[in-house]
Amino acid sequence: MAGTDKRLKVLLTGGKGMLGRTLVKVLGCDYEVVPTDLPEADITDEDCIDRVLAEHSPDVVIHCAAMTVVDKCESERDLAFRLNARGTANVASSCNRHGIRLIAISTDYVFEGDATEPYDEFDIPTGGRTVYGQSKFAGERAVESLCPNHVICRISWLYGSGGPSFVHTMIKLADGSRPVLKVVGDQHGNPTSTLAVARGIAEILKRPNLCGTLHLTCEGEATWAEFAEEIFRIAGKSQRVEACTTEEYPRPAPRPKNSRLDKMGLRLAKLPNMPHWKDALREFMHQEFPVE
Repeated sequence: MAGTDKRLKVLLTGGKGMLGRTLVKVLGCDYEVVPTDLPEADITDEDCIDRVLAEHSPDVVIHCAAMTVVDKCESERDLAFRLNARGTANVASSCNRHGIRLIAISTDYVFEGDATEPYDEFDIPTGGRTVYGQSKFAGERAVESLCPNHVICRISWLYGSGGPSFVHTMIKLADGSRPVLKVVGDQHGNPTSTLAVARGIAEILKRPNLCGTLHLTCEGEATWAEFAEEIFRIAGKSQRVEACTTEEYPRPAPRPKNSRLDKMGLRLAKLPNMPHWKDALREFMHQEFPVE
């Protein structure tokens, strides 16, 4: 790890993505942050990743790069596993060779999504029912087996500055042309801002000996319909929302009915609580969509 005479150097994969961009802003105040992305850092090319890590010699890698378009993963299974499983294995093995701590971003989709209670870090994932979840679960197993000095951070229902996200989609749809907007009301999760996740990761960076799996979703829960209603309330829009069933809005990849994640790991490690989702959303909305 870094000595006291220099700032910790943190390298990001997927640095141009929604979470990566937020991490650059949040961590840049206290750490030397090196954002990488295609074409200079191709996680599917093990030699390429090894060269990037050798060149920059980071103390920590935050692995954000992934194929996250859930429906596209269903139709392009090989690509999903090449990126989310093989790519993650390349990053993990290279981090281990270079003695670098790895913080890997994962997802609630690694669970089946049919439990009646929120999933905690000690519930056993199976990979779930989607190619996305299965490929991310394979990535988790690669991290655990190839890089002992790791933290896996599971997140869900993510939104952040610049999007793309559910929040941006809802604001775009609430243009006055739709008297009623149908939104799924039987899936439950933890709406989570990239800013909340970045702040949570900042706390993890302060604990160099912490290893294992943590859930970094916001506190509280909502359905997509309730999430949409809160977005419109904060934005001052009178858009009416009507809750519909998952079956009324079929998608190529089955969506989990239960995406809720319990933060037992944070409590046991005595790390700060994640903010409530309504507070995080309010902070984000005031920054991203200020009311005139």
